Amino acid sequence: MNRTPLENVARALVPPGKGILAADESTGTIAKRFQAIALPSTEASRQAYRQMLFTAPALGDFISGVILFDETIRQNASDGTPFVQLLAQQGILPGIKVDKGAKPLAQFPEETVTEGLDGLRGRLEEYAKMGARFTKWRAVIRIGDGLPTSACLAANAHALGRFAALSQEAGLVPIVEPEVLMDGSHTLERCEAVTTEVLRVVFSELAQQRVAIEAMLLKINMVTAGKDCQEQPGIPEVAGATVRCLRRVAVPALPGIVFLSGGMSGPLATQRLNAINKIGDTPWPLSFSFGRALQDEALQQWHGENVPAGQQALLLRARCNSAALDGKYSEAMESKQTA
Repeated sequence: MNRTPLENVARALVPPGKGILAADESTGTIAKRFQAIALPSTEASRQAYRQMLFTAPALGDFISGVILFDETIRQNASDGTPFVQLLAQQGILPGIKVDKGAKPLAQFPEETVTEGLDGLRGRLEEYAKMGARFTKWRAVIRIGDGLPTSACLAANAHALGRFAALSQEAGLVPIVEPEVLMDGSHTLERCEAVTTEVLRVVFSELAQQRVAIEAMLLKINMVTAGKDCQEQPGIPEVAGATVRCLRRVAVPALPGIVFLSGGMSGPLATQRLNAINKIGDTPWPLSFSFGRALQDEALQQWHGENVPAGQQALLLRARCNSAALDGKYSEAMESKQTA
């Protein structure tokens, strides 16, 4: 079957055994991460941290793509090699976060809409010239009393649809990310119902915007209870609810679905990913696009100066997630001797 170039890129992001590293933290977000290791957030320290991640030996064995932030896609390694080129040398596709963040939704307290559509066509053209192959846009959906509202879902789905259409117009594969937050005391069942409705609205909007489903990826939360819920589901329950939800509403033509970690620890995200893939029998690969769950241990070990330790921690977690894509992860893999 003949595929378009965009379809080929989308499939290249979800090959067997590989997932996506989300390294697109904004300047404010990464400053908070650096605070945990008492490291000032400067352009130089951010560049050194990203260089540690991107130069990890054989990272391309487990990582298919990296989502970058605007500052990062413009940075070079210490030897002058652009980060985009550095990733390409490892066989890793460079991508770019293009939204401008979630802002208060007018007239709807406690809800947000993601901004960044103004001027997006021009920015996409620039990013494509810089070597980006794919894009990402995140919508934030909060569960609460009477939330989310239909207005919030409609506003965010419309933005996701326009972003995806503009990305494909620019020759870039969009990663559409409607994230249902773990914040709150909601149950597993409530999260499943909300995630199902979110996806229904999003896919309807994508169809209206004439987005080619075969040339995009969906990035979504795992279905789980809110972190303040007194009854936390087990790993099999999370896996079952997640796969059930996706089977119900995700379009089969998708090249793949990648999960966000949403504040989960590295090991927990891996365990849940492993359980999801053990279920199997889905029309799409179920992979990962983790940020903190891939980086937290690496950041702690690096601590501003220990590059080998940081890279070892990153590769260990990436290797564990790779095994989870086949449902073959085991806790024994957590031993550093296997890194």
